[in-house]
Amino acid sequence: MKRYRTALTIAGSDPSGGAGLQADLKTFSALGVYGSTAVVAVVDENTAGVYGVHPIPVDFVRGQIRSVLSDVGADAVKIGMLHDSGLIRGVLDSLREFPDVRDIVFDPVMVATSGDPLLQPDAIGTLASELIPYARVITPNLPEAELLLGARIECQDQFEDAARQLSAVGGGCVSVMLKAGHLENAMLTDYFYNAESGRMLRLPSTKVDTPNTHGTGCTLSSAIAAFMALGHSLDDAVSRAKAYIGDAIMAGADYSIGKGHGPVHHFHRWW
Repeated sequence: MKRYRTALTIAGSDPSGGAGLQADLKTFSALGVYGSTAVVAVVDENTAGVYGVHPIPVDFVRGQIRSVLSDVGADAVKIGMLHDSGLIRGVLDSLREFPDVRDIVFDPVMVATSGDPLLQPDAIGTLASELIPYARVITPNLPEAELLLGARIECQDQFEDAARQLSAVGGGCVSVMLKAGHLENAMLTDYFYNAESGRMLRLPSTKVDTPNTHGTGCTLSSAIAAFMALGHSLDDAVSRAKAYIGDAIMAGADYSIGKGHGPVHHFHRWW
């Protein structure tokens, strides 16, 4: 029998379809990976903002994770929005029941593209001390990196040191994709610190002038997970994911969906 490559996303929903687990499933599918989900919250949001978060009980989230991993399994896991410490610990405890599942990509979602907070402030310490050390890769943007480090990152020249410092937050074992999208530079360079090899990758791109950036972080992190699930090396998975999100932003730049930040074009390779 043939076997699908599989990936699990542990994330909140986005009814407008551009971010959260909807974006993750679209990304998995576009890249040829079978996607499954564990829903941590039902979010009331659209392209203009976040209006409410309805948390799923932690035990029910744990049940979803256990049901998927004990049956379908996962070649990689992407973790998105986790809104409080109890949920963070519940997800972590569930993953520890399946020690063979170690290709874990964590997108430390704290603030939505619209600027709305998505994480309770007292949960930042739990992320840093408990979940980040268990992940293989984290993908913070600039505001998230500043919250984790407790320091400002004001220019591109600080990125290399910041990426290494973020890895140190996780005990020095977690690799870090530090994203530059919040800078105003016309030319942006994301930095990927591979903690397993000690190598630093610089991934430059031209900033696209478009409002359609809703779900870019979700899409990038799920693309990394997808390429890991397909068997690519860490550096290659990150490089391919960076190219995929760049093309998705470019392909979706001129579309109009919603009244705020529209989505990227996840299926740009197909239509």
